[in-house]
Amino acid sequence: MKIPARVKMVEVGPRDGLQNEKKSVPTEVKVQLIDRLADAGLRVIEAGSFVSPKWVPQMADTGEVMARIDRREGVTYPVLVPNMKGLEAAIAAGATEIAGFAAATETFSQKNTNCSIAQSLDRQQSVCRAALDAGLRVRGYISVVLGCPYEGEVGPHQVAEVAQRLFDMGCYEVSLGDTVGMGTPAKTQRMIEAVSAHVPVERLGGHYHDTYGQAIANILASLELGMATFDSSVAGLGGCPYSPGATGNVASEDVLYMLDGMGIETGVDMDALLDAADFICTHLDRPTVSRAGRALGIKRRKAA
Repeated sequence: MKIPARVKMVEVGPRDGLQNEKKSVPTEVKVQLIDRLADAGLRVIEAGSFVSPKWVPQMADTGEVMARIDRREGVTYPVLVPNMKGLEAAIAAGATEIAGFAAATETFSQKNTNCSIAQSLDRQQSVCRAALDAGLRVRGYISVVLGCPYEGEVGPHQVAEVAQRLFDMGCYEVSLGDTVGMGTPAKTQRMIEAVSAHVPVERLGGHYHDTYGQAIANILASLELGMATFDSSVAGLGGCPYSPGATGNVASEDVLYMLDGMGIETGVDMDALLDAADFICTHLDRPTVSRAGRALGIKRRKAA
């Protein structure tokens, strides 16, 4: 096993977590959430996305959010960018890093971006080239790497082909997304082995949803192969609007609890992360879905 001594946690709650909220989340709440997550020691925090407000109205204020957050030294605030118009908006907002995305299956690509995988990658290549020319860093996302809600099983070679394209076009890191949460540890390792034959494992990240309760197990399986970057969402917020029935991302608190227990460094403080989770759950008027968050919250209340 090649379990790393340190892991980078990529916090996706403010974007991937909030984008499906039907009730509008005020800009000030988003700003405070991002600042609280930075206070907790998270060094990569997805701040929003520059997509059409027609399709994702919750992200319509990303420009204002970017203008109002307290940008910390050593913290990056990537934003999701689907096209050149989005890139122009991201640059105008002062973004230093963007994320582009593609899918591992044709049907999901059509549902998500109204185009084929090849067309999506061609579009991303243009965006990536322009972003790099402007001095921005680019991260790539791949959806449905361990199962598709429309096509079912996804071959590891399909994921590897898309990952290599994203890496070759200049993405410094490729995040492998189990959008539906269908993956299991063995499938996860087979997929990573196939992808890492084309993209170095240190340039890969895991983005695992917890629909079937497998996210933490899949992270452990990924750690065993040397992966050291994982996306997670505070309080387990989020889902996927194009993946019927999919629940949220793995909770940042659950990931941190496991990593702390393994003696793996993250630089993230659990108490401050719990404070951030309490803050957003209060505004959303619902409890956290994080198992560790619930258990530790009870302990904190008893100790108070």
